[in-house]
Amino acid sequence: MSTIERTATAGDTKLADPVFAERYRAMSARDARFDGQFITGVHSTGIYCRPSCPAVTPKPGNVTFYLTAAAAHEAGLRACKRCLPDAVPGSPEWNMRDDLAARAMRLIADGTVEREGVPGLARRLGYTPRHLGRVLTAELGAGPLALARAHRAQTARLLLVGSDLPITDVAFAAGFSSVRQFNETIAEVYRLTPGALRASARRSPTAGAHRAEGAVTLSLRLPARAPFDADSVLGFLGARAIAGVEAATAPGYARALRLPHGPAAVRLSPTGTPDAPAVQCDAALADVADLAPLVARVRRLLDLDADAEAIDAALAADPALAPSVAATPGLRLPGAVDAEEIVFRALIGQQVSVAAARTALTRLTDALGEPVDLAAPGGDVAFTRLFPTAAAIAEHGREVLRGPGRRIDAIVGVAQALADGSLAIDVGESRDDLEQRLLALPGIGPWTAGYIALRVLGSPDILLTGDLALRQGAARLGLPTEPRALAEYGKRWAPWRSYAGLHLWRA
Repeated sequence: MSTIERTATAGDTKLADPVFAERYRAMSARDARFDGQFITGVHSTGIYCRPSCPAVTPKPGNVTFYLTAAAAHEAGLRACKRCLPDAVPGSPEWNMRDDLAARAMRLIADGTVEREGVPGLARRLGYTPRHLGRVLTAELGAGPLALARAHRAQTARLLLVGSDLPITDVAFAAGFSSVRQFNETIAEVYRLTPGALRASARRSPTAGAHRAEGAVTLSLRLPARAPFDADSVLGFLGARAIAGVEAATAPGYARALRLPHGPAAVRLSPTGTPDAPAVQCDAALADVADLAPLVARVRRLLDLDADAEAIDAALAADPALAPSVAATPGLRLPGAVDAEEIVFRALIGQQVSVAAARTALTRLTDALGEPVDLAAPGGDVAFTRLFPTAAAIAEHGREVLRGPGRRIDAIVGVAQALADGSLAIDVGESRDDLEQRLLALPGIGPWTAGYIALRVLGSPDILLTGDLALRQGAARLGLPTEPRALAEYGKRWAPWRSYAGLHLWRA
């Protein structure tokens, strides 16, 4: 049998697999909706591409589809210089799924391996490093070190093409332990030296970086998956802004936040086109090594990786939601840059108006927040506080918080649990485990636990039927308003009930 005949036979076998066939059709159509959802490995050329790459469509027998760039690297493939497959929105899989692999990917994107190593990653997930490696290799085609290495390479490319930082600074900012390791990885993944990769890139006119007063100021463009209703999610955050920590801007949103190596200020504003939306992210960092966790947290905050077209199509099938979906395509779930902050926002904001919650949170932050002197890039917004730590609220919360004693007890009790480590909340949690631990604490009910899971984990399938505003929205759309009846009706929106809730809130 000739090589051509063997390739054709292999192609026929692969096309018999419905998953392969679906992905091959998407790749053949150069459908940009699938960019970031999977990677096309072309073994005849030794490269991997995004599905929408304009190159000639390869034969099925030469193609393997991968869920991660790390798996493609492990197979000996390099990134396509034409389509830059890592310059796309990330996969929505890691929010939709709640298994060990998805939880690990969320923590790897946040830089956990760089800060704590594979043992630290495994410890957070509750498994041994060996078992974690076996699961990730089986599920994703690469182990935790390879996945983290691919993430470092993508961060390095982002800095090389989007900033003027010295290449040595880029190496350590991306998480590499040495310049030699950095050079070898970039050469292996991109078949270019770091300098050549920077020289070959087309710079965005707004991209750049410079150091000012010990900080590093970066300007990056973060792609989103279309459609993207940026105004809605940025407006949600701006309407709940805590004075001194956050601010609504025109257009967009800015805030101060803690990152692993120090405080930072970030300004977010919509950019791009309807077909290729993006967010302009201007940040001032105490340490450029915080770039990777910043980008990961901003992407989660604005839900940039959601498969909005699939979500809208599913929800529009219900005539009650169809007009809202048509009017506001691409609604996004507001996420979190600080998991503990969301816990206290939920506890203080339950059963009160947005304005009342904002007033209480501002008073708490003025009294207990860490003082800072930060300005959002652009210089027109100043920040004076970081949101209070759990330890500060545990120690002094009773002196500041107002309201019923049981409510104050609940808030301080949760703060003590977070401060002493008996309660841990981060993106590596599973929804069920997180909600069960929260519900076991005095003063936390289903609404609070569900809201925290929705904001911290980005869980796409939570319908907060205990929310008064959500039930009022349901009434306006002619839907059931009693919690059990609404929950039963909402089963038809699975697995996108969180997004259905956004439309009910909007109503």
